[in-house]
Amino acid sequence: MTGLIIVVTFLISMAVGVPAGMVLRKKTAESKIKGAQSEAQTILDNAKKEAENLRKEEILKAKEEVLKTKNELDQEIKERRSEIGLQEKRIIQKEEHLEKRSEIFEKKEKDLERKMQENDNKRKGLEDLYNKQLEELQRISGLSKDDAKVILLEQLDRKLCDEKAILIKESEAKAKEDSLKNAREIVGYAIQKCAADHTSETTVSVVSLPNDDMKGRIIGREGRNIKTLETLTGIDLIIDDTPEAVILSGFDPLRREVAKIALEKLIDDGRIHPAKIEEMVEKAKEEVEAIIKQEGERAVLETGVHGLHPDLVRLIGKLKYRTSYGQNVLNHSIEVSNLARIMAEELGLDPKLARRAGLLHDIGKALDHDMEGTHVEIGVDVLKKYKENDLIINAVGAHHGDVEPKTIEAVLVQAADAISASRPGARRETLETYIKRLEKLEEIADSFEGVDKSYAIQAGREIRLVVKPEKISDSQMIIMAREVAEKVESEMEYPGQIKVNVIRETRAIDYAK
Repeated sequence: MTGLIIVVTFLISMAVGVPAGMVLRKKTAESKIKGAQSEAQTILDNAKKEAENLRKEEILKAKEEVLKTKNELDQEIKERRSEIGLQEKRIIQKEEHLEKRSEIFEKKEKDLERKMQENDNKRKGLEDLYNKQLEELQRISGLSKDDAKVILLEQLDRKLCDEKAILIKESEAKAKEDSLKNAREIVGYAIQKCAADHTSETTVSVVSLPNDDMKGRIIGREGRNIKTLETLTGIDLIIDDTPEAVILSGFDPLRREVAKIALEKLIDDGRIHPAKIEEMVEKAKEEVEAIIKQEGERAVLETGVHGLHPDLVRLIGKLKYRTSYGQNVLNHSIEVSNLARIMAEELGLDPKLARRAGLLHDIGKALDHDMEGTHVEIGVDVLKKYKENDLIINAVGAHHGDVEPKTIEAVLVQAADAISASRPGARRETLETYIKRLEKLEEIADSFEGVDKSYAIQAGREIRLVVKPEKISDSQMIIMAREVAEKVESEMEYPGQIKVNVIRETRAIDYAK
């Protein structure tokens, strides 16, 4: 019962306390809101006062800044006005100075015009005086102006001719004095260090026979053996009354060598019939190929040229069976290589370049039977094909003057080629070619005005010109010798050098009675 009373009491207390608490809380909240609103209004009023104060301060600052800027601008304007005033004064001074100079120039111009007028008057007077003197001089001398000019030009030409002759003599003497001794020493040293044998080769080869009965066996029944051999080799076999000998005739030395070796093998074997001939010809071709390879390697070894393409080595070896004016081209190429190397060493140049170019300079002759073009053009094309050095190609192309040499080594190859070709016994000329060369020399000499007679002597190594003394003076002789030599160089091809000898003879004849 007591517990029930406690519970009821608690519930009644709760029922009365809750509304009372709520009323109390509401009053408390309202009082807080009023306090907050009052505080907020206070804060807002303070903020407005502070903002107003800040605005006034900023306005004062802005006014001060504007005043300061205005003062600065006023100062700058004053300074610029001062500068402008100075510049105006300077401009006024310059204008005054220019006006004064203009007045001076006008005065000078007037003086100059006056002087020019005076000079024109004087010039006209001088011209009149000159014309009067010229007329008087022409009257006294009996010569016109043009005649006098011709005489003066002739005198001047004679004087210049004498001076040119003197200069030519002096320059030639100096050049000879400076270069001839050294050139002779270098060339002589190169020649004596490189001596070569020369053999004169022809277009025929002779094969010895053990007896004359062998001729019939070579001919064979109805000539079948000789026909087979000629067909396979392309060489003509001449079997005549020459005892114990057969002559092989053909312009291709390589084919002639194959035919010679094959025939010698057939003679040694004794069995001569078409099948055996074919077999021996094939063996001979293989043997010749082996010889070509060996000769190419020998040439490379002798000259010390390394790094050549195998095909180029083979072409060098092929030159063993090629002749030029009777000179073996392989031996000639080896000699040119050695001569060029020696001269390059003496002159402090590149001996490797010189000997390589010397060895390859005539390589086109190994192919000129099979290809169109000169041996120089063929050689240049072959070397380009195998990627040779451009300087080597230029030296090969320039050794006969087809192109301009780019290096001194190329010039040395030209000189070595000429030295090798001019050795005694190195070259042969046919009688017809020899006579034509002499006639051409005399024709060139006779083409010059004032030449009385000309003679090609010493096998074409000297041309003598006898001139008319009344037309050619001593000074003109020197110039004529130079002009004849230049024309010979430009129009002729010849080994070595040709001496041009101009002779002027004056005779005085009288008779004692």
